[in-house]
Amino acid sequence: MSGRNPAPRRSYGGRSAEERRAERRDRLLTAGLELFGTRGYAATSIERLCATASVSTRNFYEEFSGREELLTALHSTIDERAAQALTTAYTETADADLETRVRQAVQAFVTAAAGDSRWARIAFVEAIGVSAALEHHRLNRRAHWTEALLALARDAVARGEATDRDYRLTALAIIGAADNLVQHCHTQAQDITQDDITKELTTLICNALTR
Repeated sequence: MSGRNPAPRRSYGGRSAEERRAERRDRLLTAGLELFGTRGYAATSIERLCATASVSTRNFYEEFSGREELLTALHSTIDERAAQALTTAYTETADADLETRVRQAVQAFVTAAAGDSRWARIAFVEAIGVSAALEHHRLNRRAHWTEALLALARDAVARGEATDRDYRLTALAIIGAADNLVQHCHTQAQDITQDDITKELTTLICNALTR
């Protein structure tokens, strides 16, 4: 018995419906990056986002439940990008001394998180205090950073470079310092450079591990 051939998927301009939807989502993310990262979250309406992305309001709600979900998606993107950059840099310097490993990892994090002022504003300014749900999301992401720093500390202890102790509070303090330094740089002190932040965080981490 012969089976039916499945109906071909409809395409427009050589693109499938899935491809066109993915493109619309990408345009909305790009619009969110530009508008949230320059005008600010509170000053950006869904209508402005749609106009910038050249999509309809209906298309917007097919992708996101509202502005907050779009902001959360952008926050996740920059956070994951920074985490991957730090991990890659630390792995690539596995044979180096502690200061070099830490400096390269911190530099990679700072470049990824703060190299573009729009991403930095979204991650360290606009995503703060929006809602209980977004704060919960941020705390979950912070837990991943805590574990990354604890893994770095365990590695240093295993190499005989660091004191064997509980570094959980230290990790939280370093995360808070990193957040505040980048936020301060982008909101109050434009004369502070990424190199300044990298040096300060490297010193802070190394001193905490080797005191």
